[in-house]
This record gives sequence, C-alpha cells and structure tokens, in this order.
Amino acid sequence: MKKPLILVTNDDGIAAPGIRALIEVARELGDVLVIAPDKPQSGQGHAITIKLPLRVHPVDIFEGIDAYECSGTPVDCVKFAKYKLLKGRQIDLCVSGINHGGNAAINILYSGTMSAAMEASIEGINSIGFSLLDYSWEADFSAARVYARSLMEKVLSEGLQECKLLNVNIPRLPLEQIRGALICRQAACDYTEEFIEGTDPHGQKYYWLGGEFIEDGAVEGTDVWALKQGYVSIVPSTHDLTSYRGMETLKHLENLSL
Repeated sequence: MKKPLILVTNDDGIAAPGIRALIEVARELGDVLVIAPDKPQSGQGHAITIKLPLRVHPVDIFEGIDAYECSGTPVDCVKFAKYKLLKGRQIDLCVSGINHGGNAAINILYSGTMSAAMEASIEGINSIGFSLLDYSWEADFSAARVYARSLMEKVLSEGLQECKLLNVNIPRLPLEQIRGALICRQAACDYTEEFIEGTDPHGQKYYWLGGEFIEDGAVEGTDVWALKQGYVSIVPSTHDLTSYRGMETLKHLENLSL
C-alpha cells in the first residue's frame, strides 16, 4: 500500500530539537517532507512574506528525509511545500512542532507553530500543532513523542470529523505522570502587557515587550485547566473567527440611519 505523505514544519527553526523529535515519529508512519524556517520564527502568527524574496535550500540533516530550510515564516513554508515542492500532490497530514513552549488559550493567535498547521487546514489538510510546556532547548520530548505518535496514527487512519485542525499541548511531566488526553475548549486567558524601556549604546531608547500570562480563565473543561491537572489538552480549532452568537444579538445594527 502507498504510504501517507506527512508534511512536517515548525516555528522554532529547522535545527530545533522539537522538530527532530516530530520527524522521528513521522518517519515511522509515512513518507516525510520537511520544510521549516532557517531561524526561529516564534510569535509570527499567520504572517506571510510579501516584500522580500523567499530563499529555500535543501538541507541534509535528517538521514533519509527530504528537508528544506526557508527564509520565510512558518506559513510561507506550508504554502511553498504545497504549491512548489509537491506541485499539488496530496498531503495526508501536516504536523507542526514540537514547539518549545505551550500554545494554549490565546497563544494560538500568536503562535507560528499553530499558524503553520492552520494554513494547512485552510487548504483542506488534516493538521496538528504540537507544543510542549518546556521552553528549554534541552527539553525532554519522550512523552510528547508518545502522544504525537498515537494522535497521528488515529488521524491518519480515521481522519478528523467536523474540523481539520487540532491544537495539542503536552504538560512538562514524565510519561507515567500524565493522566491522559482531554478534548477541551480554548481558555479565556490573556496577558498583562508590559513594555520594558531601555537605552542602547548609541543613546537611543528601545522597548522590549514583556508581561505575564494570567490563568484566571482556566476553568474546568479548558485547555489551560487540563494542563494544570496533568492532562494533554486537545482543542479542535478553526480559522473561522466569526462570532455566531454576535450575529444574532447584533441584528439591530442593520437598521442604520443613512
């Protein structure tokens, strides 16, 4: 039987340990194509490159795997893979990550990891973004690999119903301490924003964005709550940002005085 084609990407860059862990899983399940940014692109969200040319080069760093580094964003990588490298060939699954750091709650909007997977889902491809709640370059991905493999196998064999994208976050725990996986909704958590002001060696002011993640919205059933309880969180996600409840309650706005 023909093996499924799996596209692997990320936002931490092609040299990140997290993508290597994901490739190790993907190569056991199908034919693999890797394209990832040539440098870290965290926080790029759904950005695309339109004012500069893209540079894409093959790299020989994953034995037996076709891999490319791209000067653009994670979304650029997915677009280039589909329309240039694969020339429209069917992609059976796109996986992005494994991200160094969590992407629960509102982080899905900022995450390059999730935007890459979302771009693939917009193209009708079943997609999963994987994130581990550990920012360290030396993070232990052993538990994340186990859950990634199980989910990828299920999606490849059964598909996804009513959605094309999963946002998966794995707690920073040994495998034996993880309590399982839960289907969740996105938590209503946000950041307190802070701009740290400084002065560079030339006497010019600069500002560095900082802040703190506030978990007040981590109520039962949400992704942040599940992670705090020791579960892997799985959030079925979509690019449709329409507020359907708002459509009903705001009908009166159609009665405009012109």
